[in-house]
Parts: sequence; C-alpha cells; structure tokens
Amino acid sequence: MAKILTQGEIDALLTTVSSGRPEREPAALPDEQSGHTVVKYDFKHPNRVSKDQVRTLENMHDNFAGHASQTLSAMLRTMVDVDLVSVDQINYSEYIMSLVTPSCSYTFSAKPLDGLCIIDFNPTLVFAFIDRIFGGADKTLEIERELTGIERAVLTKITRKLYRDMEKSWENITPITTEEKSFETNPQFMQIIPTGETVIVVSFQLKLFKSTGLVTICYPYVSLEPVMAKLSAQNWIDATKKRSIEEGVEQNRENIQDIKVDLDLILARTRLRMKDFLNLKVGDVIATDTQINEAAELLVAGRKKFLCRPGLFGKRKAGQVTDVHPVIYKE
Repeated sequence: MAKILTQGEIDALLTTVSSGRPEREPAALPDEQSGHTVVKYDFKHPNRVSKDQVRTLENMHDNFAGHASQTLSAMLRTMVDVDLVSVDQINYSEYIMSLVTPSCSYTFSAKPLDGLCIIDFNPTLVFAFIDRIFGGADKTLEIERELTGIERAVLTKITRKLYRDMEKSWENITPITTEEKSFETNPQFMQIIPTGETVIVVSFQLKLFKSTGLVTICYPYVSLEPVMAKLSAQNWIDATKKRSIEEGVEQNRENIQDIKVDLDLILARTRLRMKDFLNLKVGDVIATDTQINEAAELLVAGRKKFLCRPGLFGKRKAGQVTDVHPVIYKE
C-alpha cells in the first residue's frame, strides 16, 4: 500500500525544491573526513622525476634555447626563434613512435652521463635550414626524402654547434662533454635503451621565416639518475649565483686593468725642526729613523699597501714587492 504523505512532509519537500539543496547534507566520503587527497596513478607512465627536478630541467633548457637562438641566427644570417615547449616523462617506445620517417636524428654521448641521448630535427625545419644556407628565399618546403651527403654535412655542422650550447646549459649542474655517435633516418634503428624504459623528452619549437618545426632532446632516465640529486631548484639557484659572482669578479678585473694609479715609494722617514730645514745646504747629511736593511713603504693612491726592497731594474730605479703592509691586516 502506498504511503500517504502528511502536510508537514509535503511542505518540507516544497521547501527543498525551492531552495535547490537537500535539507540534510550528504555524509562525507571517508577520505574527505580524513583530509587525504586521492590521486590516480598511471603505472604505464610513472613519474620518476619530481616536479622540482622537472622545473630545474626547464630552467636549464630555457638557457639552452637562448644560446641556440643566437647560434642559429648567426649561422643562418637571419632571426631564428627557439622556444622551450615542454619537458615530458614518457616511455621510450612512445618517443620513437612520435618521430617521423625518414627522420633526422643523432645519437650522442654526454659524459659523465651514462648511455646515449638523442637529438631529433623535424625534416621540414632541416630543409629550411639547408635552403637558407644555400641562399634560398623565405618559403616553406614540404619535402619527404632522406638527406643527401652534402645536406647531411650541413646539418651535422649545425648540430655540433648546438652540442656546445648544450654543454653551456649543463655547466651549472654538472660539466658534460658531448660526442656525436651516429646519424639515423629510421627511428626504429635507435635502440639505445629497452622500449619500456622511462625517458625525459625536452621539446623546442623553432621558427625560421614561415617554417616552424620541433627539435627534441631525449635523455634516458638511467643516464640522468646519477645527477638527479643535483637537479634541485636550490642547487640551480646556488650554482647560478656562484657563476654570476665569478663573472662579476672577472668583469670588474677587466674593467680596472686600464685604470692608472699613482705609486709612491717611501725610502726613509725622519723629523726635522723648521730651523734646521731652512739652514740645509748642499752636502749636508740628514739622519733618518729607517735602518739600511729595513723595507721601504709602497703607497698606492696615497694609501700604504705593500713593503718593498729598493733597487735598480736596468738603468731605472725600482722596488721589489716583498710583503703586504701590516696596516692592511689591522684594517
């Protein structure tokens, strides 16, 4: 038998409909009560690099993008924009599947990192480079073929310049030495690690006239693992500050090298009464308070800086610096 609602229950239902919310709030889920957040974990794409380490890689390769832009602009005699797009963690098989065939890929070592790394150029971008170097106009080239011997030599020259820029970008983390290993046109032949291993793929977008393409650098995780401890934001900041201080010191040293200063060598000191000074004659002997074997004082811009031993350098009077003046230590 159907239940007949009372007038009070009908009024409660009407109130709930008009207010848009139930009279009672639903009970919270167990994790909401405990304050924990549930995050889905994809076992096919494990995040083996933390966000802090990814951020450091982004900063490092953002510097590389700046150096590469200058290098390519100088080689191609036109403006080339290089922008960092992303730093991703994926499986090696997924990276290989993302490359076009025929590809323009190089494998290289980056000691002290273990194993091999990959740098891949989009073919459209490569033919734009080659066309520009040989005097072509600003036009988009859609060519699907392997590089000739001359074209490959040109691309290799460009790549080796980028290797130097890559070494500069790694200086703040750990010095690396790159060495080219091979050039591949078929991505399936580049089996540098097992297909299921994690790799870090850094993607850059290059713009040359109307041509736009991607350049990717692939680092196997096993290669980066020994330096993972250094890939922290604090370590990056400390290394950057240290480098900027060293550059500042070197710059200041270069700036002051051509500044002229007055040097005075004080051989001896004594005190004379004004009456004796006024009565001085040629041939008079003045006794000083300085011993014959005592060091002379060298004044730089009127300030005591060094102790010297007076002598001759050829036919010119000279002073040999023997020590720092004790006054400096007291300051």
